[in-house]
Amino acid sequence: MEINQPAAKFQDMSIAPMHTVEHILNQTMIRVFGCERSRNAHIERKKSKCDYTLPCEPTQEQIAEIENKVNEVIRQELPVTVEFVTRENVPQGVDLSKLPADASETLRIVRVGDYDVCACIGTHVGNTNEIGVFKIISHSYENGKLRLRFKLERKQQ
Repeated sequence: MEINQPAAKFQDMSIAPMHTVEHILNQTMIRVFGCERSRNAHIERKKSKCDYTLPCEPTQEQIAEIENKVNEVIRQELPVTVEFVTRENVPQGVDLSKLPADASETLRIVRVGDYDVCACIGTHVGNTNEIGVFKIISHSYENGKLRLRFKLERKQQ
């Protein structure tokens, strides 16, 4: 598999804001809860969901904190950049455990400013100011899994 090109599903630029906010959400979850990135995500243009493994159910205040922190990052107008590196030169902290066994030796690394960095084959916006406003529309917790369902709204002018 050639990892250097965006996956067919994510070549549609209409999904780029949602895919980029997934990166910000993942890093926010890591920073707030110390958990891993989402292992199960369903990213679509209108609404999306991500699952996280957590030892206990977050409070309503923590859910609101996640939403607020993601929006704080979006408002920073961070550049979203892509670089290609060999496996030996992968930046520290980048988790490669989700890569398929037949991934290429050269990997595509996506950075959201200095907030997040990960290997990714999806299409993204060029700057977080293109994302809009992140809203958690619902959440559930069962058997150690937190599911967050979210959407993006247009920025208030």
